[in-house]
Amino acid sequence: MTQLQSSALARVKPSATLAVTARARELKREGRDVIGLGAGEPDFDTPENVKQAAIAAIQRGETKYTDVDGLPELKAAIVAKFARENGLSYETNQIHVAPGGKAVLYNALVATLSPGDEVIVPAPYWVSYPDMVLLAGGEPVMVVGHEADGFKLRPEALEAAITPRTKWLILNSPSNPTGAAYTGPELEALAEVVRRHPQVWVMTDDMYEHLIYGDFAYLTFAQVAPDLIGRTLTVNGVSKAYAMTGWRIGYAGGPKALIDLMRKVAGQTTSNPSSISQWAAVEALNGPQDFIAERARAFEARRDLVVSMLNQATGIRCPNPEGAFYVYPSIEGLIGRTAPDGTVIDGDDAFVAALLDAEGVAVVQGSAFGLSPYFRISYATSEDVLEEGCRRIQRFCGSLR
Repeated sequence: MTQLQSSALARVKPSATLAVTARARELKREGRDVIGLGAGEPDFDTPENVKQAAIAAIQRGETKYTDVDGLPELKAAIVAKFARENGLSYETNQIHVAPGGKAVLYNALVATLSPGDEVIVPAPYWVSYPDMVLLAGGEPVMVVGHEADGFKLRPEALEAAITPRTKWLILNSPSNPTGAAYTGPELEALAEVVRRHPQVWVMTDDMYEHLIYGDFAYLTFAQVAPDLIGRTLTVNGVSKAYAMTGWRIGYAGGPKALIDLMRKVAGQTTSNPSSISQWAAVEALNGPQDFIAERARAFEARRDLVVSMLNQATGIRCPNPEGAFYVYPSIEGLIGRTAPDGTVIDGDDAFVAALLDAEGVAVVQGSAFGLSPYFRISYATSEDVLEEGCRRIQRFCGSLR
């Protein structure tokens, strides 16, 4: 009997974050009291003006196919957003819209990677980056950003990882899973390396751009290195800042030649994103923006709560992130200890499984993001839930011997 699964798909793993969320839902259906801290999804509702724009679009009959990679009106709104918030100048023919940021990234990789091409993926990384590279026929090259460096890629590490086969560097700031964000000088140091290697393009995932805390000043790569905008794809979307995860609208600005290739991929795969979602995104980008800062302050309070409580847990060390809605605590101090049921905590996989069994708290193991022994918590939920979840984690850690 012939093998059903393709050789390309055989190279990849299912999403660990989606798997944790699915497992938590399954346990809830079985009657377990489960606190899910795995999903990276804001608990806020989509703004009312955005929902009303979608309803109005339906009533106008805006329910037909659109241009493959986005409505002209949405592309114009994206051009205005990049100019207003990032100081980046694009034309509408340099904009790509797809069903979610994930589709934008994938379209770019499929459009540009040939067998043997390498993509530098700083670790800890979002779980989908390496597998999307593999599906597109490339080879992910993981380069660790250590906790001592704020989980960020050092320029000397980037330099050492580049080869003649390097095609892309992926930068995610603020980061999923660590919440780490790059400063202007840190981005400029990386740009200096990229300038020396004309075959290297930069893909920036800015999805958490508006979730920045304290007095941190957010900058994107092309803003810091405008001379490299011709080799940069600046990726963003409406999912996180506008609480529109299910609407599935991601977008990017980049050189026209690259955007043309990405459109070619979309034309033979998804075709256009939902017309209704696109009109909602037009309103999101053009409409009132004041609620974003208000929600960011709520996330910042949640971050402070979680970081404080986790640092009071036995054996856990939790760095304070600059942005996003994740923390990435270390369990180095718990390795080798034993849970009451006899489970030996020999790594973050064992810790996560034992925590779910003992206390009904679902988090994601650091091994899924390429750096152990850590785990990821999403604090995109209410303070009451977070406080109870952290209290259970404290109790679990205190029970280890």
